[in-house]
Amino acid sequence: MKYYLSSYKFGNQIKELKRLIPQNNKIGHINNSRDWVGADPERVNKHQQEEIELLNEIGFKAEPLDLKEYFNKTEELKSKLNSLGGIWVSGGNTFVLRMAMKLSGFDRIFKELITRNDFLYGGYSAGICILSDSLKSIDIVDDPNNFPYKGINKPIYEGLGVFNYSFMPHYDSDHFESEAIGKEIQRCIDNKWLFKALRDGEVIIVE
Repeated sequence: MKYYLSSYKFGNQIKELKRLIPQNNKIGHINNSRDWVGADPERVNKHQQEEIELLNEIGFKAEPLDLKEYFNKTEELKSKLNSLGGIWVSGGNTFVLRMAMKLSGFDRIFKELITRNDFLYGGYSAGICILSDSLKSIDIVDDPNNFPYKGINKPIYEGLGVFNYSFMPHYDSDHFESEAIGKEIQRCIDNKWLFKALRDGEVIIVE
C-alpha cells in the first residue's frame, strides 16, 4: 500500500498525489469521521461532494464510500474495496471513524489491503491519525465519548497499527484545533509517547 498523508485537505503535494494515482483510479471517499452526534448532515454532504470533485479534477474516479452501509456486512465491504484502487479518508472525529471501521469490519479487511502494492491510502487529520497504533494521544482534540452508532458505547483506543507513533496534524497552523494539538504534543512529550507533528500544507508520502 502507498500512503499520501496530509495534515489538512490535500496539502501542498498535489503533483505527487497525481503521480500516485493507481492504474485502477477508482477511489472511495470515506467521510464517516463526520458522523458525530450533532453534525449537520447538509454540511457533511456538501463537504464530501467538494472533496470528491477535487479528487476527480486530480484524475481519480471518486465515489462516496459510506461505512454505515456495510455495518455487519464485512464480506460486501471487502468485495467493494477490492474493486477500488484506493480510498480517501476525510478528517473529523478519529474515534467516530474508528467505530465505523469496527462495525463494518474495515479494520479486519485493512490487514489484507496493506499488502497490496497497487492500492493508495490517502487522507488527512482523522484520516491519518487512525493509522497509529494507539489513539490515546488525541483524546483532547477529538471527543472519544461521542457515540453515533448503535452497538458501541465505549471508546476504541486501538488504531489501525500501521505506525508506532501518533500523528499531530494542524500543528502551529491557522486551524481551530491547533491550540489543542499543542496541548496533545506536550502530553506526548511528558509521557514519552512517539509522535510526528505536521503543519497544515505538509504531507508525508510513503511508498
